[in-house]
Amino acid sequence: MNDRCRVTRDALSAYVDGELSPAEAQAVAEHLTSCPQCSGEYQMMLETVGGVRSELAQFGRYRAPDVLRARIRSMVATTPSESAAHTESTSEPRGSTSPSRQHWKRVAAFAAVAVLAAALGSGVTRIASRRPSRTETVQSQVLASHLRSLMPNHLTDIASSDQHNVKPWFNGRLDYSPNVPRFEEQGFSLLGGRLDYVENRPVAVVVYGRRQHLINVFSWPSMDSDRSIRADASNGYTMLHWRLRGIEKWVVSDLNAVELRQFADLVQRADAPAATR
Repeated sequence: MNDRCRVTRDALSAYVDGELSPAEAQAVAEHLTSCPQCSGEYQMMLETVGGVRSELAQFGRYRAPDVLRARIRSMVATTPSESAAHTESTSEPRGSTSPSRQHWKRVAAFAAVAVLAAALGSGVTRIASRRPSRTETVQSQVLASHLRSLMPNHLTDIASSDQHNVKPWFNGRLDYSPNVPRFEEQGFSLLGGRLDYVENRPVAVVVYGRRQHLINVFSWPSMDSDRSIRADASNGYTMLHWRLRGIEKWVVSDLNAVELRQFADLVQRADAPAATR
């Protein structure tokens, strides 16, 4: 493994979570396109993150067993009070370890192990017990829409490789005008567009193709702050999403993660000047 690979792999987690600066993300993306080993590592990380999130979402909220709860209460009841512990500690020589302090350490260690055991045994984590976030809800709806589009006659409402046919088709059907760039020279063919629904509102979907793979690009206005590209994976599909100057974008495909990230970078660069007009 060379230095470039080492730097890239150290940055992959932040790259997946959209935490790198544009220059750092560009450097990682460029390396991934030329290094099969790091590209495989990136794909594996996406699949792992997606799998963990999917598994955690299946957990519910569980109570610790009554025996464990009673044992912890008993431990707390038999420990010295805070004021007594303070009195004892002030009379101890500096650097010494009194029996009371050792007792507190044992109590703390046992309680920590007990709580951890309860969490692991019951499947309780802060993430698992909370309700799905808005992002997770949107992700689920976008993926369902993508899968629905793969059914016969559901991919496009307007089938065309001409952006001057696809973009005007959305006029009057939406309260905003989606950007419809072309990337044939980069190997991504425009196939058309359609209306879909996310969070009970109509959204624009522009469809592209890469070899035998279909790419759905969802977009809609958003009042939330900008955020860089973030990657997720679910059921063999890669999902990239970001917000730029009032527009939220989601890109979904079964295309390999590296090429899909290249495509998302193209879309983001094409949107940047459009967003300023």
